Amino acid sequence: MVLEGNPEVGSPRTSDLQHTGNKGSCFLSSPGEGAQPGEEPIKYGELIVLGYNGCLASGDKGRRRSRLALSRRPHANGVKPDVMHHISTPLVSKIGRSTENMIDFVVTDTSPGVSAAEGPSAQSTISRYACRILCDRRPPYTARIYAAGFDASSNIFLGERAAKWRTPDGLMDGLTTNGVLVMHPAGGFSEDSAPGVWREISVCGNVYTLRDSRSAQQRGKLVENESNVLQDGSLIDLCGATLLWRTPAGLLRAPTLKQLEAQRQEANAARPQCPVGLSTLAFPSPARGRTAPDKQQPWVYVRCGHVHGYHGWGCRRERGPQERECPLCRLVGPYVPLWLGQEAGLCLDPGPPSHAFAPCGHVCSEKTARYWAQTPLPHGTHAFHAACPFCGAWLTGEHGCVRLIFQGPLD
Repeated sequence: MVLEGNPEVGSPRTSDLQHTGNKGSCFLSSPGEGAQPGEEPIKYGELIVLGYNGCLASGDKGRRRSRLALSRRPHANGVKPDVMHHISTPLVSKIGRSTENMIDFVVTDTSPGVSAAEGPSAQSTISRYACRILCDRRPPYTARIYAAGFDASSNIFLGERAAKWRTPDGLMDGLTTNGVLVMHPAGGFSEDSAPGVWREISVCGNVYTLRDSRSAQQRGKLVENESNVLQDGSLIDLCGATLLWRTPAGLLRAPTLKQLEAQRQEANAARPQCPVGLSTLAFPSPARGRTAPDKQQPWVYVRCGHVHGYHGWGCRRERGPQERECPLCRLVGPYVPLWLGQEAGLCLDPGPPSHAFAPCGHVCSEKTARYWAQTPLPHGTHAFHAACPFCGAWLTGEHGCVRLIFQGPLD
């Protein structure tokens, strides 16, 4: 089925995510006037891809980035559905190619439970044109999300297996093969946030309960009292990549990179020590990247939270290669290096780095850790798992995170 867009209609600005091979992409656009010469463009919000901790493993380049700002274009390029065609054989067209000029954002699949830095999964599950984001060009710059995207010919293509139907007003609506899911947090993205309910968004922007599985032919039930308007902290899952939407107002409440660096230096200035080796510990500079841990790197027993320097004691190989016995409390569990979370947009507050996710060891504030530890992210056809937002690793243990227990200097 092809939905043909009418570019003369001039709908609010559109932003689409497209996928090809192991990549997905995004178009960003809008109607009306743009910024005057010398003026800063109006910013609608930012999309942050979970699992990359501030930068792609290969570096943020061009349309492949871990974070993208959506700003008002000089000229509107929004389109609306106009004509629907049924096609018995696929068209020969450059559908789903990230080389098209209209694509603004390319996202890469990562395997659930595997660090995003370790590379893309072998087979993608993201739809070629995954979704669009349309933003009003005038205050309050409301952003709305829609499944599927218009190609360079202003057409939307839905595959044979994609669920599709005619609406009561005679328009066609549908779902992408594996769906576009959205979750709006209760209480906004703040210190008082709580996870919301996952819903599926249709091509026309209607909200439905989840299908029995991601690719099921039968759509869920229409949720009439909910909308496709994105809020600060809304999560967008494309069945292979999950994105966080942050509004400009929300980002003003988030910590800055300067604040995160100041917290790192303050933690190091406290001169925490290994309680057994009595060596001074220090978090490495973000500029070093996530390479092999150095001699001063703090390590943690994720079951109890006791922080040590690296040592080879207490191995319990019968329990697994990373299982160690804490010399202070004798609890046995994973023993991993600590890494500071560097993607400030994932933090709920500018609180001190006091908690670590288990079992990956990424460190952030208590409220940030507890929020993500209780937020289920879609996985596979119908499963949900909480995951570290900085690396994508599935969380384990009773709480998914642990309070860090440092020992101060003895002098």
